[in-house]
Amino acid sequence: MPHILTDVLVIGSGIAGLRAAIEAGRHNTVLVVTKSSAMESNTAYAQGGIAAVHAENDSFESHAADTLRVGCGLGDAEAVALVVREAPGQIRQLQEWGASFDLEGRRIAVGREGGHSAPRVVHALGDATGREIVSTLLRQARSCENIRIFENCFAIDLLTDDGRCVGAVTFHEKFGHQLIWANATILASGGCGRIWRETTNPPIATGDGLAMAFRAGAVMCDMEMMQFHPTTLYVAGAGRTLVSEAVRGEGAWLVNRAGERFMLQVHPQAELAPRDVVSRAILAEMQRTRTTCVYLDARHLPASAFKQRFPHITETCARFGIDVTKDLIPVRPSAHYMIGGLRADLSGRADVESLWAVGEVACTGVHGANRLASNSLLEGLVFGTSAARAAAEDVARRPAASPVHIESRISPSGRTELDLADVRNSLRSVAWRNAGIERNGPRLEEMLEIIEFWGRYVMDKVFDDPDGWETQNMLTVARLVAWSARCRTESRGVHFRSDFPASEDQGWRRRIAIRRDPAEGLHLAD
Repeated sequence: MPHILTDVLVIGSGIAGLRAAIEAGRHNTVLVVTKSSAMESNTAYAQGGIAAVHAENDSFESHAADTLRVGCGLGDAEAVALVVREAPGQIRQLQEWGASFDLEGRRIAVGREGGHSAPRVVHALGDATGREIVSTLLRQARSCENIRIFENCFAIDLLTDDGRCVGAVTFHEKFGHQLIWANATILASGGCGRIWRETTNPPIATGDGLAMAFRAGAVMCDMEMMQFHPTTLYVAGAGRTLVSEAVRGEGAWLVNRAGERFMLQVHPQAELAPRDVVSRAILAEMQRTRTTCVYLDARHLPASAFKQRFPHITETCARFGIDVTKDLIPVRPSAHYMIGGLRADLSGRADVESLWAVGEVACTGVHGANRLASNSLLEGLVFGTSAARAAAEDVARRPAASPVHIESRISPSGRTELDLADVRNSLRSVAWRNAGIERNGPRLEEMLEIIEFWGRYVMDKVFDDPDGWETQNMLTVARLVAWSARCRTESRGVHFRSDFPASEDQGWRRRIAIRRDPAEGLHLAD
C-alpha cells in the first residue's frame, strides 16, 4: 500500500477546505483529497450568497444579533462575533483573487434573506454564488506549488496513534488504497443531506467525515439539528433543486393552491421568517390542504429583473415547463444543512489531537439551533482560515510526518449481505418520515431499532468500494441524528418534537454532545 507524506491533509474541496488549503499552503505542504471532482461539493450548489455587513445602515452588532436570535438560544456569542467581524475582509480577499460579485454601480450589491434585519447578502452571477467562489478558490489553490489536489479519492477512515490523528486511509480510483500521513488533518468533508429522501444536497453528501470522526473518537455536537430549506422545486419524479431564499428576499410570495399567502398569519416577517418557521408552516399548509406542495409566486415581480437576478432558477424551471413570469413555482421543504458536527473551538480544533474541523462537518456554535441564511459560506471562509493558521502552528512544533505501525483486525462476517441500494433507499425514507421536520419519541425509537437491525448485516462487513463505505457512514450518522433527537425532549430551532412542542430553557438551553464508547456504543460527553 503506498505511503504519502504531507504537513497538512485537507479532506474536502468545498469553500472551507479550499480556504484552509490556501492558508496552510503559505508555509506548509498541503494535500487536498476529495471524493469526486474538486468542483463537486455542497458549496458549488449554493445560490444565495455570503452574509457580510457592507451597507452604511447595517452593523456588525445587528448581524450578530440576527444570528443569535435565529439560533434560538444555542448560539455561541464569541464564535458569532468572530465570523461577523471577519466577513468583509474575507469578501475583499475573494475579490483580490478574482471572484466576480454582483455590483450596483461601483459597490457590491447586497440582498436580503430570511431572518436578516437588513440587506447584507453578497451574491455572484445572480444565483451562482457558490460555483463562482469554488472556481476562484480552486484557481488560487492550483497556483500554489505547495498544494496538491487528489480528485476522486475517497477518505475511508482517519488514522489515529495513541489518541492523535496522524492522517487518513484513502482509496483512489486509479491508485487504489493509500496511507496518507500528516502532522495536521483538517476535516472539511461537508454534510449528510443524502440521509433524507428529500434533500437539496448532491449524491456525495453522505456524511463520510462525520462518521470517520465519530469512529476516531471525536465529540459530536447538535446532531439532531438538520436544517430543512423551505423551498425546493417540487416536480414529481425529479430530484429536488434549491430555490434560493433570495427569491423571497426579492419579494416572491408563498401561496397555497388557492393562491392565498399563508405566511402572513404565521410570523411578522411573513415569507422572510427564519427557515425553521417557514418549513413547518409549509408542512402544516400541505397537511391542511392535503396537497404535496405549496407555491412561490413571483409573477408580480419585474420579469427581466427576475431573470437577471436568478438565471439558474429561471432556466431550471423552464426545463420543467414552468415560466416563472407566468406560472406558480411548486415548492416544498427538503433537508439542506447539517448544523451539528464535530465539536470545534474558535480555531476549528476538534477533541482529537491534531484534528481540525471546518465548514458543514463542524459544529462551532455559530448557527445555534437554526442557521441564519447565507451564514454557512461565511463560516467556511472564516474557520477555514483560522484552522489552517492553528494547524500551521502545530506543524511547526512537530517533526515531519512519518509512517507508524498500524494493524486492522476485523473478523469475517458470516451474516447475509443485504442489498446496499435497498438499505440506502429505505434509510432515506425512514429518516424523512421519522427524523424529518416533525419528530416524536416513538418514531425516533423505531428509527433506532431499524438502523440497529440493518447494522447487524451492514456494519459487520468489510467493503472494498465507495458504495459500501458510504452506506456504513450513512447508517452511522443517521443513528447519531436519531439518538440525539430522542435525547432532546423539547422543541428548539430546526428540531421540532410534536410530543414536546415547547422550548424548555431551564433544562435544555444547552448542546447535546455525544461520543463513541467502544463497549457501550453512544454516551453523552462532557
